[in-house]
Amino acid sequence: MIIGIDGNEANQEQKVGISEYAYQLLLQFKEILNPKSQISNKFQNIKFQIYLKDKPRKDMPTESENWKYVVLGPKKFWTQIGLPFNLFTHFPRPDVFFSPTHYAPRLSPMPTAIAIMDVSYLHFPELFAKKDLYQLRAWTGYSAKKAARIFTISQSSKDDILKQYNKSPEDVVVTYPGIKESVMSDVTKKQLQKKFDISENYILFVGTIQPRKNIERLIEAFAQLKNSSRLRSNNKDLELVIVGKKGWLYEPILAAPEKYNVSDSVKFLEFVSNEDLPALYTHALFFVLPSLYEGFGLPVVEAMKYGCPVITSNVSSLPEAGGDAALYVNPESVEDIAGAMEKLLGNTKLREQLVKKGYEHIKQFSWEKAAEKTLEVLQEVAKG
Repeated sequence: MIIGIDGNEANQEQKVGISEYAYQLLLQFKEILNPKSQISNKFQNIKFQIYLKDKPRKDMPTESENWKYVVLGPKKFWTQIGLPFNLFTHFPRPDVFFSPTHYAPRLSPMPTAIAIMDVSYLHFPELFAKKDLYQLRAWTGYSAKKAARIFTISQSSKDDILKQYNKSPEDVVVTYPGIKESVMSDVTKKQLQKKFDISENYILFVGTIQPRKNIERLIEAFAQLKNSSRLRSNNKDLELVIVGKKGWLYEPILAAPEKYNVSDSVKFLEFVSNEDLPALYTHALFFVLPSLYEGFGLPVVEAMKYGCPVITSNVSSLPEAGGDAALYVNPESVEDIAGAMEKLLGNTKLREQLVKKGYEHIKQFSWEKAAEKTLEVLQEVAKG
């Protein structure tokens, strides 16, 4: 059996969100080909063909007899023209094609499966650039309609997909994401301070810089926290560290620290290596993700892995991601966000309780389990 996969999201230098999802699945799929894998016996005689616009990056799985890369063009309208042409004209064809993104090939001679992380573009269209919004709506619509299966990462997202795209419940499959395997960092807090020019005491945010992440309200809430008469004298050096690459409509977010008079206390770190991110989680006072909507909210469980207490929103899938190991807020209330941060900042015992609960909560999340379930479904689709 040959499984074709759109590998472009995985083949990115900076991997966040759907890129991280795609990359981690590819790593696990390659591991399953290893005869020493505990579950390799379940997936006999499988070959993978990974389709790309650009040659594979050095961190992508290496080619082997059962793992081949197909690099093709044109890059423009790749899923509309280049990919479909190749699938129809080159042999051997895959038995099933999986796009770990919203977009399947426009035409396909074999059944397809896609992954939809969330439908935030339907809930909050005003937060997207018009061009991106049109593509998300139109291309996701036709891809979902023709897909034999849709993978998603939370029950909350599954419910949204069922409402929007008129699919049968058995055709939408939830596979919870895992937590990125990183070596536990031995970078000290003082080394972090020097490398990133940050304070010893900081609150952490990790995510793409875009409106849905609600970062501007977070910055306003942080300004309220800094100006609190109960905390002002003891937290002059307190900082908000925001880690994430620029997404879209980010200009008001970057301007927010000056708007709320906390420019000296908010640091934007556009890119942080996989070696340094665990240390940033480990040494943070706590982590805050006040998103308006998330398909899952992977940084929530990443923070828990590294012993970092979590504040997150009480909407969409985030209560699934956080379970009983997080402090929840109304993301549309600056006062609620500020109040939760003040509560956690002043309560060492509560922070310790959340850390302990977090270690237990994350045991249910595994990329190996996600990959195994995904392959089981793809085999089922291929066999028709």
